[in-house]
Amino acid sequence: MKTTPDERLRELERRAHDEMGRIEALCADWPNLGNEDRDDLHSVVICGAGLSGLSIAFALKRRGIRSVHVIDQSDEGREGPWITCARMQTLRSPKYLSGPDLGIPSLTLRSWYEALNGADAWEALDKISRQDWMAYLVWFRRTVGIDVENSTTLSSISQAEGGLALTLSKADGTSRRITCRQLVMATGIDGCGGPRIPTMVKALPKSTWTHSNEPIPIDFLKGRDVAILGGGTSSFDWAVAALETGAREVTMFARSADLPRTEVLAWTNFPGFLGHFADLPDLERWRFAHLYFNFKVPPTQEQYDRACSHPGFTMQLGCGVRELSMDGGKVKLTTANGTYHADHLLLGTGYEINFALRPELAGLVEAAALWKDCFQPPQGEENALLAGYPYLGPGFELTPRYAEAGWVSRIHMFNAGALASLGPISNGVTGLKYGVPRIVGALVKALFIDDSNRYLAALAAYDEPHFDPGIDEDVMTPREVLT
Repeated sequence: MKTTPDERLRELERRAHDEMGRIEALCADWPNLGNEDRDDLHSVVICGAGLSGLSIAFALKRRGIRSVHVIDQSDEGREGPWITCARMQTLRSPKYLSGPDLGIPSLTLRSWYEALNGADAWEALDKISRQDWMAYLVWFRRTVGIDVENSTTLSSISQAEGGLALTLSKADGTSRRITCRQLVMATGIDGCGGPRIPTMVKALPKSTWTHSNEPIPIDFLKGRDVAILGGGTSSFDWAVAALETGAREVTMFARSADLPRTEVLAWTNFPGFLGHFADLPDLERWRFAHLYFNFKVPPTQEQYDRACSHPGFTMQLGCGVRELSMDGGKVKLTTANGTYHADHLLLGTGYEINFALRPELAGLVEAAALWKDCFQPPQGEENALLAGYPYLGPGFELTPRYAEAGWVSRIHMFNAGALASLGPISNGVTGLKYGVPRIVGALVKALFIDDSNRYLAALAAYDEPHFDPGIDEDVMTPREVLT
């Protein structure tokens, strides 16, 4: 008898729970110390319910950490970039990479996709679409039972007795304060800063430009002339989106005379590098990171071909923009190859590391150490970009710049800001299976050590019976036993 997709998904969920039961995937709760039921105190708060946040929440659940609160600024089903500001057709990573499933076969993307579409469809699939990826994450979240407080923004972080005080803000203008022992910032590519906006762009009216991180519809570009700044992967995503929405002409301006062709993540994807980059001495990490950042992310072949096949698309390579100005309602671009005019600018200019750009991190600017505070590279190996990254400990924790700021080590940056300290294990699918165990191990360790004295007292008072010898304690003789 033929089954429906919903019926197949329900069967897959049943199978996933069976698999988890067979391997003790969800361990027993920790001994109760009496503060677990406080609604305003959490062992861990995770800011961000995208791929990383959900994976960490599931891993903590598997380690018996129940007091975990997950928040996300987006509405349910719109967490992460996949159906908001991402504009590529598919994910860039191969479909077979392990994701938030953490080794449970029936929780994998493949199992979900095959349940909906069949094994043949999976075999024929090249890469997963971003819409399907979002649907998979929604299914995963429901199946493993992760609760998320959506439409909630973390607006400030401060020190509290024995932990951190967080201010959570809602879209209706209300806010409340909660406390936690540990905080995870699973906030993605701009989680330690924000979009990089060239100074000359900032001088233009905001209505004339859009950065690739802005979740806006682009149908307003229909019939208009568009200029794109940058020649990386997000610029080609912009180009295809603009052309396919009906833009008249799209011109891409890039300073480099050639396009990047090598995806550096393909080289890094082996256990030695992803598993143990963080264990290298500072100098070696610095040199690896320096080389890593020299690689620019190339467009996917599909997006490049789609853009170049359109008659309205032009690339101006080796053509940096020298000046931007307004000219009769249009943006005037003065470049090495002459002057151009556009109705709108699209920015593929990337992101920068700068705590001051994020309200919740602004209070950490003086307290958290950067690489430039902790490491002096050899002469000739200076790198201002790397020097501005946060200097993180082995569990993604911030390092205090001075002794009184030790409380910042309760904040873990599981986002793009961790790359210089721990390698590419917190910025996408590729390194997830290495990054999640590392941060969860650090969180579990911190929670236990914080309360080790209380656990010692709990052990001293422990008297749960596990054996009955049949002794009558009043007379200390064996009780009669029927035979």
